[in-house]
Amino acid sequence: MAKIQDINFVHKENLLKLVLKDKFARCAFFVLVFLYLAVFLASFISPYSKDYSNRDKAYCPPSKIYIINEKGKLSFPYTYNYIRFFDKENFQTKYIEDRTHKYKVSYFTKGEKYKLFGFIPFDRHFYNVEKGGELYLLGTDINGRDNFSRLLYGGQISLTIGFLALLVSFPLGMIYGGISGYLGGKTDFIMMRIAEAIMSIPSFYLLIILASILPANMTSVQRFTLIVLILALIGWAGFSRVVRGMVLSIKKKEFVIASEALGASNLRTIVRHILPQTLSYVIVAMTLSVPSFILSESGLSFLGLGIQQPDASWGNMLKEAQEFINIVSRPWLLTPGFLIFVAVLSFNLIGDTIRDAVDPNSKER
Repeated sequence: MAKIQDINFVHKENLLKLVLKDKFARCAFFVLVFLYLAVFLASFISPYSKDYSNRDKAYCPPSKIYIINEKGKLSFPYTYNYIRFFDKENFQTKYIEDRTHKYKVSYFTKGEKYKLFGFIPFDRHFYNVEKGGELYLLGTDINGRDNFSRLLYGGQISLTIGFLALLVSFPLGMIYGGISGYLGGKTDFIMMRIAEAIMSIPSFYLLIILASILPANMTSVQRFTLIVLILALIGWAGFSRVVRGMVLSIKKKEFVIASEALGASNLRTIVRHILPQTLSYVIVAMTLSVPSFILSESGLSFLGLGIQQPDASWGNMLKEAQEFINIVSRPWLLTPGFLIFVAVLSFNLIGDTIRDAVDPNSKER
């Protein structure tokens, strides 16, 4: 049988090396590595558990960490607790630092037990404050929950939902498009009309409708699973159509004809010999699809139709910043939006770099 050659893939260079050669893609790659490591080690890095709440410190501003003491000398890191009071003149709740007592900030200290990497019992935390102290690096929300800790735990949902949706949509799209393009004729006509009908559905509005009719008593895990499936099942059609177009040209290659001559079944020819030749496009499409899944989940959660409180995702955390007073006086609540922007931009930069490497002519378009 003729040896299968990769028809358009990255000129035999390592994909990671290609990404690291471009300075913008290199920065984006390391930003994503940092974000995924942070959310993966959320239990180790965050000072509080995801269930922590202190109602007496609602909308508490970010804590300040000092390394210079009152005498102007270098000191161990320490912080002060905030005292809450009501400003009768402006009718506002405000916070001031209680300078009567310092609370030492220490690193790699023992704390609440948890499972590192999901299965290793561990009780060390990256940093913590001594007993009686409170440390809120990014302030608190309306329920007195630490925003920094919730950002880490919420990132586990917001940053993984895209990859989980890919595991469903891309295999489905590849096989569907491969069968359609390879068989051709009436089968191709019918399959493509079905795909076009799915593509014509306004996906975001469909997500809103489906999410709104979900039972209110569903757990966040169940809701998360359904959102992944919904995103996947409406995202494969456009991808399958492009794969089908590629298969139409690939099936005329010599190695495909040789496979048919040796008696290979249609399914074996498609899966073993044709679909691997579409990997160049598949990798680019996967990289560029992750941001759209992240934005879809964030949009649903922002509208209150995705992950529900008290569980965190970047979308439902950002919902709290929609009020003008919070944007002006509590800017730390906008942090989830900034992280969504950074993650989406990083994926797009990497996707563009891979696309240029796979198809150099795209730079001239």
